[in-house]
Amino acid sequence: MAVYDLEEQEQISELKAWWAQYGKLVTTLAVAAALASVGWQGFRWYQNKQASEAGALYFVVQQAAERGDAQKAREAAGQIIEKFSGTVYAEMAALLSAGVQFSAGEGKNARAQLEWLVEHGDDAVLRDIARLRLASVLLDEGAHADALARLQAEPDAALKGRFADLRGDVLAANGKLAEARSAYQGALDAIAQGGTEGGETLREVVRVKLQALEG
Repeated sequence: MAVYDLEEQEQISELKAWWAQYGKLVTTLAVAAALASVGWQGFRWYQNKQASEAGALYFVVQQAAERGDAQKAREAAGQIIEKFSGTVYAEMAALLSAGVQFSAGEGKNARAQLEWLVEHGDDAVLRDIARLRLASVLLDEGAHADALARLQAEPDAALKGRFADLRGDVLAANGKLAEARSAYQGALDAIAQGGTEGGETLREVVRVKLQALEG
């Protein structure tokens, strides 16, 4: 029994010596881990709150879009962009609202929201869609050089056909018929590779345009 007590005392002494050397470090690490856990939970709560509020405002944009209410859509999208620019709702709201603005003849407002998305969006595909629509707005305004500039960077593969088609429209409107034909042919080639949403319909539209230039 005495031997057991002696061994136990030695273990306790070793533990005390180890704690004297490393106890402060262990305590510091434990506190840091606890604070990190609380901080992470707080950050997740903040993110969820942001997403919830942004989602509610995006629903307002959707309702306004269904009614064709350009002002309401623009105001709600503006609030999301101002308060929740880091959420995907901001990008989707800018894109949806821009469509409503353009349909309502508010090209300047449509351009502003599309430009914000092109410059600040995180989603590459949404940025490409915004560039495409922005170029369309610029074409409608007669700003051919600016429209072509927006179409210059290589887009997502699924959008190559649409980019080439719109490039052909801009070039044709600018009287550059040979370049327009080349762009339309590029659109047909891109569509033939597959992956273009609505590719069959777009193919027929592009063919008609190409035939019109060749005729």
